[in-house]
Amino acid sequence: MTAIVNMHQAKSQLSKLVERARMGEEVVIANNGHPLVRLVPVTEKPKQRPMGLLAGQMWMSPDFNDPLPDDYLEAFE
Repeated sequence: MTAIVNMHQAKSQLSKLVERARMGEEVVIANNGHPLVRLVPVTEKPKQRPMGLLAGQMWMSPDFNDPLPDDYLEAFE
């Protein structure tokens, strides 16, 4: 069930509306009957990506971390 409250009511009952949203109820704040925002609870932990998600899809050169040649920076002058 969606609770639609006007701006004035939301100002005076914000803590109650936040608690209702935390309990899973959809709370919409409206101005002159036009919905403006929806209160939603913040998730406690962000979703973790599974390990190895891109395994086999990337390649790194074996000399990736080797020092650059001495004349490398001369090319940019």
